Amino acid sequence: MSNIWDKISYRLAKINQFISKPRMLSYKRNFQKVKAIGLRIGNTTFIDSPKNLFLEDLVYIGHHNFIEASNIIKIGKGCQITSFVSMTTHSSHQSIRLYGAHYAKITEHVGYEKGPVEIGAFSFVGPFSVIMPNTKIGKGCVIAAHSYVKGEFPDYSIISGNPAKIVGDTREKDADYLESHPDLKQFYMSEQ
Repeated sequence: MSNIWDKISYRLAKINQFISKPRMLSYKRNFQKVKAIGLRIGNTTFIDSPKNLFLEDLVYIGHHNFIEASNIIKIGKGCQITSFVSMTTHSSHQSIRLYGAHYAKITEHVGYEKGPVEIGAFSFVGPFSVIMPNTKIGKGCVIAAHSYVKGEFPDYSIISGNPAKIVGDTREKDADYLESHPDLKQFYMSEQ
């Protein structure tokens, strides 16, 4: 009997693996029902408050991400969000520590932070990064893996660390490619 159950459970596990394995889903419209070109989101990404998540064309959001958009998240054209990234537009961890057991009894909390997140066009967010409320990332930026990002960062920043800081400029990294492939300059310098 045990041998039969082992065979059945093995086959059920194989079927479930096929059904639930990570896949990229293509969307023809964003969450505001506006036509979107090349929008892809992994089926294992969790999105809280999708109506407040504004995605432009060519956005890629990989697998196992947590995106909490209650206070607006805007992700610009061509951005790539890798895997295991957390983005949040509110944070209560400081308030909970300050109030302890009284947290639930109070409506206006000191230390409770909320605000939007904006990521500029053609930026890249590395795996295991955390993006906190009231953060604005410029266009063409790279966020290194495992970064804790909070604040404003100008266009073309390379952002890394905990807390994240500007550690470079993507234009310097791109210079060799543009030198080797001058035909790319027309695309690189065009309006994004």
